[in-house]
Amino acid sequence: MAKQEEVFKKLVSHSKEYGYVFPSSEIYDGLGAVYDYGQMGVELKNNIKKYWWDSMVLLHENVVGIDSSIFMHPTIWKASGHVDAFNDPLIDNKDSKKRYRADVLIEDHLAKLDEKIEKEIQKAAKRFGESFDETMFRATNPRVLEQQQKRDEIHTRFAKALNDNNLDELRQIIIDCEIVCPISGTRNWTEVRQFNLMFATEMGSTSDGAMKVYLRPETAQGIFVNFLNVQKTGRMKVPFGIAQIGKAFRNEIVARQFIFRMREFEQMEMQFFVAPGEELQWFEHWKAFRMKWHQALGFGAEKYRFHDHDKLAHYANAATDIEFEMPFGFKEVEGIHSRTDFDLRQHESYSGKRMQYFDPELNKSYIPYVVETSIGVDRMFLSILAASYCEETLEGGEIRVLLKLPPALAPVKLAILPLVKKDGLSEKAREIMDDLKFSFACQYDEKDSIGKRYRRQDAIGTPFCVTVDHQTLEDNTVTIRHRDTMKQERVSIDSLQPTISEKTDMKHLLKQLSA
Repeated sequence: MAKQEEVFKKLVSHSKEYGYVFPSSEIYDGLGAVYDYGQMGVELKNNIKKYWWDSMVLLHENVVGIDSSIFMHPTIWKASGHVDAFNDPLIDNKDSKKRYRADVLIEDHLAKLDEKIEKEIQKAAKRFGESFDETMFRATNPRVLEQQQKRDEIHTRFAKALNDNNLDELRQIIIDCEIVCPISGTRNWTEVRQFNLMFATEMGSTSDGAMKVYLRPETAQGIFVNFLNVQKTGRMKVPFGIAQIGKAFRNEIVARQFIFRMREFEQMEMQFFVAPGEELQWFEHWKAFRMKWHQALGFGAEKYRFHDHDKLAHYANAATDIEFEMPFGFKEVEGIHSRTDFDLRQHESYSGKRMQYFDPELNKSYIPYVVETSIGVDRMFLSILAASYCEETLEGGEIRVLLKLPPALAPVKLAILPLVKKDGLSEKAREIMDDLKFSFACQYDEKDSIGKRYRRQDAIGTPFCVTVDHQTLEDNTVTIRHRDTMKQERVSIDSLQPTISEKTDMKHLLKQLSA
């Protein structure tokens, strides 16, 4: 765990040093849980959004997009349940004066029990080798059985407390499990209480005439209130989806782990409208498609897992998360929810407007059910950085730090490097740059030795470097260097555009999803 924490610290430092993520308002000592994306970060972020958008809208004829406003009528949040129920259970440690989410403290404790079980299994697997039977070991080993029983008992209590909204029981679980404050190391806890996460402000020219409004805590409601607008103007037939990318805001009291939990963040959401009774079938469909989307990036299937919710939201009849193995454990990056007809029915009730769809095949009207896929851009960004960050020891002991970003998502696809800044090499390199910059993101670099420039491009995740040398002037060939293997090959300048495009074009990722 200590090693993983060290890797995470290096990742945060690397993100700042190479222009990926900066602390917001840093010259004024920053602002808690708010970050800015630098010149490399914004390009990676835009590529992630394009990958998601094209996979949802381009590949599905029955999915279209919108862009709804951040400010919406305050009654929308009353209808959705956010005004009354959008809360986190918080607990304070009296000695450190630090505040925590009670549910996260318990989840972290359960994760530690899981780690103990896995360590026992790993030790046994190493001891017994190929003859090791993990299923049998889990079912018979006394230490594993003891830890599993303890874990199951805590989990059962935890799930019931969440579903019953029993704050006293959440605190009692923390006490019974002897969970300590990470800062003070003590168990001197306050009572658990609920805290609403919405940011409120006022809209209007005078204080007397101002109306209380909220910064939206999610983008989904902008889709629901535009359901009929999109359906009628687009002549959409159920089943169909509406996708949206946009900012959301939550007053996270316990914001931590870099950009994993922020107060201002970006979501990529798709609401898929289906006939009542078909929602669970579509829920399984989108679960499979979304997992395929993640795994197509090539980080390994073992990095992802589904985690079904212990507590269903008030609007859901099924919910699961896609979790990714971050340096601090498996954490949610995307949620898939079967939201029933709750949202449209609530908006029909509160607005007095019919939110029903007339189905010509059934010759009747009904309020559609909804299956939602919701992914945090910032969490996705962090998962990609974490999976890509790599340190390699080269011959001679030199440490090479690189980001093994998927080429289609890399901020810079190709670096063009003249071997030296004389003999016409810079001019030739500029000529190549001016030709290729219309096809993909290129970077020109002539400062420092060629070795240092290679290391610099490795660190920002550039998949390919082209070196222009004296031979280039003779036969119009250059050297391509591959980031991951450091292999070099000689190719003609004319072949650069199709060669790099083939490796970096987004369509190759999308074709995997259509296969």
